[in-house]
Amino acid sequence: MPDISQIKDDLVTANHILARHHVVDSFGHVSIRHPENPNHFLLSRARAPACVEIGDITEFTHEGAVVGHEPGKPYSERFIHGAVYEARPDVMAVVHNHSPNVVPFTVQSRRKMLPIMHMCAPIGTDIPTWDISHKFGTTNLLVTSIDMGRDLAGTLGKRTVSLMRGHGSVVVGKSLREVVFTSIYMEINAEMLLKAYQLGDGDIVPMSDGEVAANAGGRAGFTLERGWENWCREVGRPYYPMDWNMGPGFSKTDK
Repeated sequence: MPDISQIKDDLVTANHILARHHVVDSFGHVSIRHPENPNHFLLSRARAPACVEIGDITEFTHEGAVVGHEPGKPYSERFIHGAVYEARPDVMAVVHNHSPNVVPFTVQSRRKMLPIMHMCAPIGTDIPTWDISHKFGTTNLLVTSIDMGRDLAGTLGKRTVSLMRGHGSVVVGKSLREVVFTSIYMEINAEMLLKAYQLGDGDIVPMSDGEVAANAGGRAGFTLERGWENWCREVGRPYYPMDWNMGPGFSKTDK
């Protein structure tokens, strides 16, 4: 396992990559479960993702309390991350974003967010929308308490993505690389899906459950490292190689 300083450095890199690909802008955040204490997680202090440095990384409990050194004001929506980690032991990384092509899908139900491109398969075909007003009434739409975070985590359930009405989304993954990969391609997929809907009357052919399973199940280190190495180069961040293993059903000749 990489040491804690490398893990924090990769978390800084994840912030910069997500900003470079317009998944986050001055707002939004990405976290990782603490590698030594699964009841804690690591997240930057409240800062624009493209500006995040290793000294900004803060340790939190699931309830959103700071552990140890506090480099600055924490994100008010850290409760999204804590509640998801609490509810999902399988989740190792979380992204909350206001991805611009995704947000339109959060405020209507006629034309749903669906995977139409193989690279976006992990978002799945069953993507719920969490509406904060259903339980908490009139708010500013921000998730500012652990109760709100837990309600959102309940809507997410065992899925990879939940939309957030009028706000954005939460995306989860089994690794930092995976959650960044999924978040980037969900934004790309959303842009393509909007164009596909504009081409006709909304009768599109999304990926099937079987196609989603075949793509997501076969995704492994080779695919994730290929993207991560390239994105590190794009943002001028160090690349720490991990496992380039092939996924099941894929060969070294697959592209």
